Amino acid sequence: MPELKSVLEALLLAAGEPLTLDRLLAAFPEAERPERDAARAALAELSADYAGRGVELVEVASGFRLQVPQAFAPWVTRLWEERTASYSRALLETLALIAYRQPVTRGEIEAVRGVSVSSSIMKTLQERGWIKVIGHREVPGRPALYATTRAFLDYFNLKSLSELPPLATPRDLDAIGAELERRVAVPDENSITPTESPDG
Repeated sequence: MPELKSVLEALLLAAGEPLTLDRLLAAFPEAERPERDAARAALAELSADYAGRGVELVEVASGFRLQVPQAFAPWVTRLWEERTASYSRALLETLALIAYRQPVTRGEIEAVRGVSVSSSIMKTLQERGWIKVIGHREVPGRPALYATTRAFLDYFNLKSLSELPPLATPRDLDAIGAELERRVAVPDENSITPTESPDG
């Protein structure tokens, strides 16, 4: 059998999406399945092998994935210039508020921002899979409660919400929006489609 590190690399390359350790191990016949610690050690070696190269191994909320390091974004993004999405300040502020205050209602977002949140922004965030309705506030009108998703964490290169930059005041939203944009994984052909609009 090929070296464990090489098999894991092949699985991650072929998957085109993050893979959990369990999914990686499930690809091995039971009799040849490595121990979890051995697989983690091989992944750590693989990550070290990529240091300073045009690819890196990262762990995000959905598991491990191979991606282009952010340092190469200026060149790689030109491959998909016609697909590059830029998100409005209003959309990023709304997303940041949901990320930091979840679960939160649309009315609560509007109270912090001081302006109404357009339906197109909420629709765009839901269509991207970055937010979802997780319930309803038990008050008159039963407004929907929004929270971020695993896809949000994956897109912004986060393993968990604890990795979000600290938020001192609501006025930090501009800085948080810029930080989220900086953390975005370098886009690939599956991440953005040409027909998408930045804010719905």
